[in-house]
This record gives sequence, structure tokens and C-alpha cells, in this order.
Amino acid sequence: MYQLRQLKMLCLWVPLTALGLVIGTGPLYGGRPGKASPASPTGTQDLSKYVGADTCRGCHEEVFKQFETTPHWKTLLDRRKGKEWQGCEACHGPGADHVNAGGGKGVSIFTFANVSADEISKRCMACHEYSEEHSNYSRSAHKLSEVSCIDCHSPHHAKGKQFLLSADQPQLCYSCHQETKPEFGKPFRHRVNEGLVQCTDCHNEHGGFLTRQLRSAATQDAVCFKCHVDKAGPFVFEHQPVKTEGCVACHVPHGSSNPRLLKRSQVNVLCLECHTLTAGSGVPGLPSFHNQAQKYQACTVCHIAVHGSNFDPVFFK
Repeated sequence: MYQLRQLKMLCLWVPLTALGLVIGTGPLYGGRPGKASPASPTGTQDLSKYVGADTCRGCHEEVFKQFETTPHWKTLLDRRKGKEWQGCEACHGPGADHVNAGGGKGVSIFTFANVSADEISKRCMACHEYSEEHSNYSRSAHKLSEVSCIDCHSPHHAKGKQFLLSADQPQLCYSCHQETKPEFGKPFRHRVNEGLVQCTDCHNEHGGFLTRQLRSAATQDAVCFKCHVDKAGPFVFEHQPVKTEGCVACHVPHGSSNPRLLKRSQVNVLCLECHTLTAGSGVPGLPSFHNQAQKYQACTVCHIAVHGSNFDPVFFK
């Protein structure tokens, strides 16, 4: 029995030892000892082609002064990745050939002009793709619509107050989403034009998992609950549309002609869209004494807790 156990251990030890020798001799077969350095954001590995930001400054003084006021200026202080990740050349690529050619717009240098949106975004995402805000950009509606990063951001001449935006919200968003602009001019609306709410408070412009690139609350509930926390629950008695269809089952998120951003001007008409007796539906119909006379048209006079209740199954309180 003891000899059998020794034989089993030997059978395990020999393959593991051989595997360790193969891994340990990795450099002999073209491997590299130690941790490999990250790839260059511009795809160029010849470090002799990089001349440094001070060389760029010699000709592009005005642009460089503007560059120093942006968050990208901090790349000049980062010495961990190498000079191919620093300053002007992190985005525009190595400048040696450009300098040797005597300069000139677009001469032996990447200028972001006449280039596809996909290629531009790849340059930007080489640095930004691992941040929480940008990690889903590859699935975003903007990318699929061939909107590049510099369509919204201006690295050198930003006019927005934050994030190097080429214009402040919501005017920047309105430049494409013109069909949405009139909705924020309606009598009842979210205060986007007044600056109290921004488009990006609800939508992640860089992509996400939800429809219309909506953000979600910290609890992964609807983004509406970030502000309207009293409606979030959980409740003992849930109003099912809140969980199945969301807030837009009853409300228009941008703006409405009706109070409380409701879809319908009369509350009872909105309620009857679901609470009408239908075969095979689990939604309760109207009681027989709810004859829709005037006193029964304002459902929320009695059913005040329409978003959910901890006390009453019919949302009386």
C-alpha cells in the first residue's frame, strides 16, 4: 500500500517538474523575462522616433500653452510608462520624421484630420478604455454611429467647463439630438436648460448595458431613483409597472404638457390603460362602483401611494 502511494506521488511530480522547466526556460524560446511594458498608444515601438514635448513647443507655442491648461498636461509628469505615453506624441505619434521633414501640417505626423472616427477613438481609448466611465464605449450608440471622441471633446481648444468639451451641455448634445430639444421647453420638464440637471446625469454618453445608454443607481435600479429616492422602495406591496416597465410606464422623462411629467392629461385615463378587465391578464380591473363619474376620475385622491406601499395592498396609504 505504501509503495502504491509513492508511485502515485511520483507520477504527479514528474509532469509538474517538466512543466516548471519549460516555463522557466521561456526566455530561451523568445520569451521576455520580467513584466512586459505596455504597448504604445500610437502603436510605434521605436523609441528613438520620439523627440519630446519641448521640441513640439518650439514651433507650436500657442497650442502648447493651451495644452498646459488641460488634464493631458499631467502625462508629462508620468515617467512609469515611457516617453511614448507622454505629451503631444502620446496622441500624435512620434515626431522625429515630422521634425526632419521641416514640419508642415500633416507631414509625417498623425493630425486626426481626414481619419475615420474609429481610428480616432482607438487613439483616445488606448489611455481611457479602462476607466469606469469609458469601459463600455465599444458597445455605445455613439461609436456605432461613427461619432468620434473629438466630435464632443476638444483636446486643445476646449470651451466647456469640464472634460475638454467643445461646448457646454446641453447645447453640445442638442447639436445632434435636435428632436429632444423641444421637450425641455414644455411646461413641465426636468430643468436641463436651466443647468440644474445635465444630460449625462441620466445617460452615459460613452455607452452602457441599458437601453438609451441610461445610467443606473448604485443599487442597479432605475436612474430616476438617484434623485427620487422616496420612490425606490423596496415596498411590501409593489406597484408592478415600476419594476417591470419602469418609471416611463407613466411618465415622460424629458418634458410633458401634463403635471408630474405624466403621459396623459387625465389620471384615470392613464390608469385605465392597465386597469381594464382583460382576459388572461393578471392586472385587476375596476371595481363595479368605480363608474368613472367625476369623483372617480382622480384615482390618486384615494390611491395615494401609487409607487408602492408598506401598509396597504391597494395603495391607500
